[in-house]
Amino acid sequence: MRFTSSSVKETLHIGRLLATKLEPGDIICLSGELGSGKTVFTKGIAEGLGIARSKIISPSFVLIRDYRGKRIPLYHFDLYRLKREQDIFNLGYEAYLYGRGVTVIEWADKLKNITPPEFLKIYFKHLGRVKRGMEFSAFGGRYKKLLKELDDNIRD
Repeated sequence: MRFTSSSVKETLHIGRLLATKLEPGDIICLSGELGSGKTVFTKGIAEGLGIARSKIISPSFVLIRDYRGKRIPLYHFDLYRLKREQDIFNLGYEAYLYGRGVTVIEWADKLKNITPPEFLKIYFKHLGRVKRGMEFSAFGGRYKKLLKELDDNIRD
């Protein structure tokens, strides 16, 4: 499924819509070009979970940030600086992936062989100065249902 966002505001909106459908244990894997909207989208998810988007910053130097939402927590990974797939084990990532919150992983392609079996993948790309393409792929029954619900809401 593909969506085009014509602005930061629209990218935030799609993130907020997705957040209304998320449940504890959900995993969202983001990938794509540098500066293509991954962190902006994460801010939209955060807002949808009741977290001020101003609190969401790219955790490039920390790798994981944990935010308390009104409904459920948000675990925000940014693997941009991760050198080796093995390094993720030192982070205790499984406690987050299978924890009580929603996990959003930027640069998720760096997980390679340890990518969870079920997740929602979103690939971002530049289509212009502010226009962004987002390609959604669902892996697992939960995420196929989630993607259908999101599509229904966005297209309304």
